[in-house]
Amino acid sequence: MADTALQLRMIDFNPKRCRLMHPGRKLDMCTAEATASLLQVEETFSACLARMDALILKPLLQAEPSDQKGKENFKLFQLLNDRFQALWNLTEENHRILKRKCSTSESFCIRDIYIVWKGDLFLSLYIQYFVTFANYVVVHGFEHATKSKSEAWKHHKTVLKQFLTDFTSETSMSLALYTVLHKPIRDHIEKYILLLKKLNELLKEGSEKDVVTTAIKEYVKLESFISQVLDEACFTKSLWKSLGYKFTDMLCVPERRLLEDSKNLPISASTNRSDRILLFDDVLVLIQGNSFQSFDLKLVWVDENRGEKSAPGPYGLSIITPEETFFLSAKDPQMKAVWQWKLNQAVRQALNGKRDFPLWGKTGEGTEPPSCRFFTYVFRLEGKFKSATYEGEWHWGKPHGKGTLKWRDGRNHVGDFKEGLEHGFGICLVPRRSEDRYDCYKCHWYKGKMRGYGICEYGNDMVYKGYFKDDVRQGFGILENLSAEHPFKYTGQWENDKKNGYGVWEDKDRGERYIGTWLDDHKHGQGIVVTQSGVCYQRTFHADKMVGSGILLLEDDSVYEGNFTEDLTFVGKGKLSFANGFILEGTFTNKSGQGLQTHGILNTSNEQLDDRITKAQLGLEEFPVEKRWKGIYDQFLEFIHSGCKEETEESFMGFHIQTSKELRKSQEYLFCQRGTEDVSWKIEDILEELVQHQGLESLQNYLEKALKSSLHPLGKLLKALMIAFQATYSGIGANRHLLTMAQEEVKYYAKKIWEFYQGLLHLALEQKGQRPPKCIDGETSDQKACSIVLPLILPCFYPELFMLYMLYHEREDDLYCQGIVDLSLFPDIKLLEFLDVQKHLWPLKDLTLTTNQRRSLIKDKCFLSATECLQKLITTVDPREKLVILQKTYEEIESTVSRVVEKDYKLPMDDLLPLLMYVVSRAKIQHLGAEIHLIRDLMDPTNQGGLYDFLLTALESCYEHIQRMRLHQRENCHVTHSS
Repeated sequence: MADTALQLRMIDFNPKRCRLMHPGRKLDMCTAEATASLLQVEETFSACLARMDALILKPLLQAEPSDQKGKENFKLFQLLNDRFQALWNLTEENHRILKRKCSTSESFCIRDIYIVWKGDLFLSLYIQYFVTFANYVVVHGFEHATKSKSEAWKHHKTVLKQFLTDFTSETSMSLALYTVLHKPIRDHIEKYILLLKKLNELLKEGSEKDVVTTAIKEYVKLESFISQVLDEACFTKSLWKSLGYKFTDMLCVPERRLLEDSKNLPISASTNRSDRILLFDDVLVLIQGNSFQSFDLKLVWVDENRGEKSAPGPYGLSIITPEETFFLSAKDPQMKAVWQWKLNQAVRQALNGKRDFPLWGKTGEGTEPPSCRFFTYVFRLEGKFKSATYEGEWHWGKPHGKGTLKWRDGRNHVGDFKEGLEHGFGICLVPRRSEDRYDCYKCHWYKGKMRGYGICEYGNDMVYKGYFKDDVRQGFGILENLSAEHPFKYTGQWENDKKNGYGVWEDKDRGERYIGTWLDDHKHGQGIVVTQSGVCYQRTFHADKMVGSGILLLEDDSVYEGNFTEDLTFVGKGKLSFANGFILEGTFTNKSGQGLQTHGILNTSNEQLDDRITKAQLGLEEFPVEKRWKGIYDQFLEFIHSGCKEETEESFMGFHIQTSKELRKSQEYLFCQRGTEDVSWKIEDILEELVQHQGLESLQNYLEKALKSSLHPLGKLLKALMIAFQATYSGIGANRHLLTMAQEEVKYYAKKIWEFYQGLLHLALEQKGQRPPKCIDGETSDQKACSIVLPLILPCFYPELFMLYMLYHEREDDLYCQGIVDLSLFPDIKLLEFLDVQKHLWPLKDLTLTTNQRRSLIKDKCFLSATECLQKLITTVDPREKLVILQKTYEEIESTVSRVVEKDYKLPMDDLLPLLMYVVSRAKIQHLGAEIHLIRDLMDPTNQGGLYDFLLTALESCYEHIQRMRLHQRENCHVTHSS
């Protein structure tokens, strides 16, 4: 224990308090006499110290021993000498100041009395001296010193008689030396006290008297402190003398003090645990035969309640340490109470780094030690932490809170602990044996195992982002190889650390994507492969190998049904349907050097290939939408079923760190604090707010806000679904044969998000003791999902989804665009005439003419407002808003007609279609077929059969009519114009 550990609780000497009310005022004659007495005392003591230095210390300093133990004690004696010299120097300085002051005629004041004015310095040096002196006593320093064979020491042995009047030849030399080096100094402190008391009696009430009174109290405390320190030292010294050399050599430390011994205060440990129990100020020692165990008091917890339940006797205490728990049993409650008190106070003082004075504390100081602590410990017993060093927070003998574990093999774990195990967010570095790299896990842990969302950056340049359970990848996750050699990306289900279930694999080298089922890291079951060239096929796989027949959709719209190899070569029986409608059915072979050969029948009777084949939709039966991405939904269900507890929130939500660049420095980033933006959307606030937003408009606003935030559970779910959707249908996956799969998924996403919202709402209401509201508008859950959720989430999937619609309707849109080009050649009047619009509905007044301009040549002026309105169809992704635009277009047409006929006019279907055809041809909307079918597929089911459905059907009729137009119509237009 360092010298500073034994600190007297002193009142600081404040210079301002030591000044007189009137500093220039003279002290009376009695005070001057006290000052003179102090001068005489200091002069006598200084001379005594000089003789002690010359006759005792210097001879001993010249007698440096040669043995190891002697050298250690000699270093301690040198330190004692340093303390002595500091004390002597201070005494000399005080003597000089007093002498100079008394020799002049200057006025005296309290600040001239150095032992008062610099009382804190005096007390500090005396404490340091006696602490070091006691340390020397503990290690039998004086016994070793008196055995010195130095000639100088032998010559000066007799000088000890000069200091002790009662010294006799029978007194041991070590005792004489012990007495010489402390008794004169203690006597001197008594003289200080007597002198200050006399001075205090002479002073009148006031600030001077208060200062002197305080000084007297501190010097009295010092005297008591010295007695306590020396008593402890002698008590400890006698223990080392009674123990064998084996124990003494290993346990004896100069600063260590014995506080209690089971031989003096009987108590026993667990059966056959120990013969003797020693309580020191820093460790608890159990001695059993020739061996012992020691426990650092900073990591010792004393539990009275557990002890009573488990101890063999009725009066037991449980002693808890990081790796062991044992029991102490007393014979009676009084003995138990004393040991419990002394153990707790010893632990508290060890944690505080300083001893109590008096030893067991004053009133209010004897509190129990804290159960939560911060300490470093090396685990030594068998277990997962063996040889690991833990630095961090503890609670009742176990790592609990923030901490760092470091193993000798290079493994590191930084993060949260609970009851001795990793629990909560943590970062673990695991070295790779074969290379100088690490696997870095940033994950959530549950009872010592990885569980929940995490990111692992492997040393081989692969990165996994997803969920873990029991230290293995489990649930939804993404594995990506970022290296230049064989880059790939897997997005899908994991089970027992392997790819299992539904998943998407993208091989960037081969330029292809596999969408299907997996088993133990192999493609297994039904699968779809999409290539960068546009080829797409569906096949059955077994351990990565294709088996059985399949369907192969080629980029030229040819379709092959049968068996084929991995390089897409036809083999065996099959049927090849060409884009022109011809069908070749037979047996295919591919011999080296001879190319593809077939024996079969070519059917040329069909004019064109059936759309059911060229636009075949894959994966619908093989991958039911409810069985895709179960890993994502299961995590949310688990979160809800757990009651959305705060401790599971971050495990489900993740910790919002994308790569290890932010956390690679986590070795020194002990507590892994997150940014302030990450603490919003706390689960208790979410549940509280859910209850407040149950009205339709309020609910829509709330869901819109929640779905945009990845920190909200619903937003987190949506983000994961976006990742899965993009992994399947973006880039290589943009293939028209996957449109229905994608459309089904988006609808199902809306359904699941609504279900999970309902789950959160029911949980929030249950916690408030309320019942979930009954549906009063008659809408089903699917209708709610489509009308409320789908419009909110559609923008997240629109780019990939609309691309699929464009590819699917590419041929029809090409015909439509050609028809638009044809119709754009017509002036307004000719186009109205061509489309059979009744003349009394023509808005001729809108055709403003310029000089030398003929009305029959004006273009893009009629129904301009309706045309501009319809053009807004491509400015939104929401089917609802697209239908509203279509309705406004209809209203603009009707408004224009009403203005022309100068009365309210409701357009019948026979008039509406030609007018709408005109507006569509002038709006020139690209990919109108894709727009129409996206609206039709994703519109709110409640709109079916209503006005929106009617208008959409009318728009669809216009679109189909424009496709059927023939080139000769344009030729007829030119003939008519010429005539």
